[in-house]
Amino acid sequence: MRQTLFNLIKKLVSFLRHTFRKDNPKLPYILIALAALILVIAGTNIFIELTETLREDELSQYDQLISDFVISFRSPALTEFFIFVTNIGDVYGYLVMFAIAILASILYFKNWKYILQTIFVLLLASISNVLLKRLVDRARPGAEHLVVVETLSYPSGHAMSAMAFYGFLIYLFYRFKINRWIKYVITIFLITVILSIGISRIYLGVHYPSDVAGGFIAGLIWVFFCILLFNLAEVFRRDPKV
Repeated sequence: MRQTLFNLIKKLVSFLRHTFRKDNPKLPYILIALAALILVIAGTNIFIELTETLREDELSQYDQLISDFVISFRSPALTEFFIFVTNIGDVYGYLVMFAIAILASILYFKNWKYILQTIFVLLLASISNVLLKRLVDRARPGAEHLVVVETLSYPSGHAMSAMAFYGFLIYLFYRFKINRWIKYVITIFLITVILSIGISRIYLGVHYPSDVAGGFIAGLIWVFFCILLFNLAEVFRRDPKV
């Protein structure tokens, strides 16, 4: 028994030594996959904790305070702006973004893999959002709605899809070999878009802040899950001899 255990430990050490050697072409993908796995687990725990507190008075008070604060800034110009922003996080907004991405792929990247990966992430977020809304069954806020809504409230579909879609784009731009200042500008722009879409849902009176927070967390979970998935695919696809 002792010898068997010793052999097992020896094989594990040998595997880890082989895997984490510097010249292993799979190492970057393995490290990214491990980091993504940790973040998926952490994000899932946070999402569950938030979901379990939805009906607590303390969270309701924070929801009300933040909502009242955001809604207090309503004005015709700001309303027009946030309706535009919220449309960016809707179907037509994503169609425009995909059209731009397809054009960039044809002219510059010449690779459809990134388009298909982004579509996959967005589909996962959209489908799971419908299921989560039905499971949690939270009604919309009682504030005046400045746009028409027909579904349930938690988690926010706009926030979840925005985080999944634009969050994954941030990851892709991080990997692209382009000027680092261009990367910084694009990253800041996309983060601003994500946050603006979330704020727009509170401003327009169709979501509680906790709906938006839940949507952001759930969207981020899908981003890291897909990063994990795609990097594991690269690990198994690549030949260690290359």
